[in-house]
Amino acid sequence: MTIDDMRQGVSKIRNHVIARMFRELNLIEQWGSGVRRIFREAEEQGLPTPEIVEVGMRMRFIVPLAELLTTQVTKEQVTPQVTPQVERILSSLVGEMSREELQTSLRLQDRKSFRELYLAPALAEGLIEMTIPDKPNSRLQKYRLTVKGAATLAGQYQPESGQ
Repeated sequence: MTIDDMRQGVSKIRNHVIARMFRELNLIEQWGSGVRRIFREAEEQGLPTPEIVEVGMRMRFIVPLAELLTTQVTKEQVTPQVTPQVERILSSLVGEMSREELQTSLRLQDRKSFRELYLAPALAEGLIEMTIPDKPNSRLQKYRLTVKGAATLAGQYQPESGQ
């Protein structure tokens, strides 16, 4: 059997027991359809053409990875997605405030949920910053709005300006 035969759907069963089991378990549709489907699917998806290479008495089937697709990003897509919790922390932050002061102003008691839902996302987006960034666990740590956070809060975030 040649590589061209395989592309045309010619099939030669080598292990009849396994082939029969696959057929009875509906793991194959019909003999010889797999290679044709792989090539057809790659073409329909706009993917690189698979390659079949003879290596001694064996075959190597090479399926290249799809190339990285790039897309245009619009200004609306770059605007940070602010959750209601992050919006609340931005609205509550006046000057510099400690974690305790922020939690109290938001009427939140659970420290872990405050950190995970409010504080961490706001810090990760660069909307707020620590007053002592070198010592994040300092008892004197406070938080304040960044320029980006203030602009986001005011609804005037401009990604092009780099803020």
